[in-house]
Amino acid sequence: MEGQKETSVEEKYYIASQWQLMWRKFIKNKLAIVGGAILAIFYFIAIFCEFFSTYDPYKRTKNMYCPPQRIHFFDDKEGFHLSPFVFGIKKELDIESLKMTYTEDKTNKYPIHFFVHGDKYKLWNLFEADIHLLGVEKPGVLFLFGTDELGRDLFSRNLYASRISLSIGLVGVALSFVLGCILGGISGYFGGATDMVIQRIIEFLLSIPTIPLWMALSAALPREWSSIKVYFGITIILSLIGWCSLARVVRGKLISLREEDFTIAAKVAGATDVRIIVRHLIPSFFSYLIVSLTLSVPSMILGETSLSFLGLGIRPPAISWGTLLQDAQRVEVVVLYPWILIPGLFVILTVLSFNFVGDSLRDAADPYK
Repeated sequence: MEGQKETSVEEKYYIASQWQLMWRKFIKNKLAIVGGAILAIFYFIAIFCEFFSTYDPYKRTKNMYCPPQRIHFFDDKEGFHLSPFVFGIKKELDIESLKMTYTEDKTNKYPIHFFVHGDKYKLWNLFEADIHLLGVEKPGVLFLFGTDELGRDLFSRNLYASRISLSIGLVGVALSFVLGCILGGISGYFGGATDMVIQRIIEFLLSIPTIPLWMALSAALPREWSSIKVYFGITIILSLIGWCSLARVVRGKLISLREEDFTIAAKVAGATDVRIIVRHLIPSFFSYLIVSLTLSVPSMILGETSLSFLGLGIRPPAISWGTLLQDAQRVEVVVLYPWILIPGLFVILTVLSFNFVGDSLRDAADPYK
């Protein structure tokens, strides 16, 4: 019986599809699983950021540069509390430095409630609602990540920023994927003068320093454009360079596959060149394309963050991680109010998670290794 079980397992391994083999090897990488879980949480929160936020991200308060509040389960009088709570805020002006200091007012305690009514919002700009996941009763406040120079809640602003910063990576990579597959497929399949022209264009684009090129193209966007137009403009700009490396991968694969038996058989059967490329050649190495796309998303996110940080990308009032980091350009702000750097932690976590997933997929793409 044990021999039959071992034979059955071996048979399942050798008759498994390429995607099944990739999945089996992928789930063995613990870092990739952790990275995938982090990305799933980030994207889920980004989709429903209005619900997960505690306040309207544009709402100003009188608590400028308030530090993040501590969540408590214990107090001096009653000891342990089953439900978390925060203390009130006491503000004092330092006469010498003219800096507002914040301390906990332990005479006022505000329990943290779930599914509370708060600032109104329109989910996906379609459905009006005012239910938030977390909140406290007035006059209490809940600043989990502190506030900025205008007293706006940074926790809510970071959640709203994730929607733009995370989606711009996917949209940009999708455009790069289409351009890379089309131009790389044409270059590798037809060869000759077409291949030479496309490859010289790719070499020219890759020879241009990336950041100065992005800055020049971003600066060319009209200042009067709306946030939506700027968003799509930045996405297109990031895609103009991102397709080059993918096109080279596609070209190399097609050069090696265009003389294979299944390609010649498709030609003999009367298939058109477009059908051969789209239905036969590209699907044969689609797993490698998935890996390439996964590893390209972090560069798109970093590109948007860099442009927005320099004031050439997403522009206020739109919120992205890059625009939130603009306040960190001043050294004195970083020293006095380090929680302003929290968006950078989200960028680092996202990029690392994508790299973990991409590296694991790259190893899993060769499941017999």
